[in-house]
Amino acid sequence: MRIERINHVQISVPLGSEDEVRRFYCGVLKLTEVPKPDALRGRGGLWLTVGDQAIHFGTEEVADRAASKRHVAFEVEDLDAARVELERAGVKILEGIPIPDYDRFEFRDPFGNRVELMQRKSARQRAH
Repeated sequence: MRIERINHVQISVPLGSEDEVRRFYCGVLKLTEVPKPDALRGRGGLWLTVGDQAIHFGTEEVADRAASKRHVAFEVEDLDAARVELERAGVKILEGIPIPDYDRFEFRDPFGNRVELMQRKSARQRAH
């Protein structure tokens, strides 16, 4: 067996929160919604894309999303500009633990899910 690539990431959101997912992930983060297959439309949730990668938002009731370490990490072209844009949208930025080769920060989406934004240090130095 040889794994080729990640097909999609699934994020858990509360039942009936699809419009709020669209407002935050499509509006603030500028991701694109794609139609779900007919067979899955009645199950709630929605699908978005990041380049050629997929993020599926599935609806379920979870005791405390904010207590979980699970998250999605997006690489961005300009981490500083992303921070400014998120702060303007009222998103509280949380500093991440420093790691080699990347600058990063995280935040919680409106549902308590952890989201991380990162930029390779060498790319960030070229941008400034």
